Amino acid sequence: MSRKLVLLGVVLLVFGCMAWAGGSKSWTGVVSDSHCGAKHATASDAAAGCVAKCVGGGAAYVLVSDGKVYKLDNQEEFKEFAGKSVKVTGVMDGDSIRVESVEAAS
Repeated sequence: MSRKLVLLGVVLLVFGCMAWAGGSKSWTGVVSDSHCGAKHATASDAAAGCVAKCVGGGAAYVLVSDGKVYKLDNQEEFKEFAGKSVKVTGVMDGDSIRVESVEAAS
């Protein structure tokens, strides 16, 4: 009986840690494009124009945060935020963020 309880406790602990590690997180950064990447680490009108042009040419929106470039899975949500500072909430999946929400950074 005691071994079963210990085993159950270990299993619950493992699953609890997995759920905690895979939860939502927020990043604040600038919406850039996959062609220019970290060149647009600062929000500006010039960055917005360049990002829009590159995305129009086939590049994808990315997030530049703390010097890192993250792929974003929900591309449609980022058109209005090109070259601007945003707060993205989602789940990290490899080198991509599975986006749950995006809003202008305060």
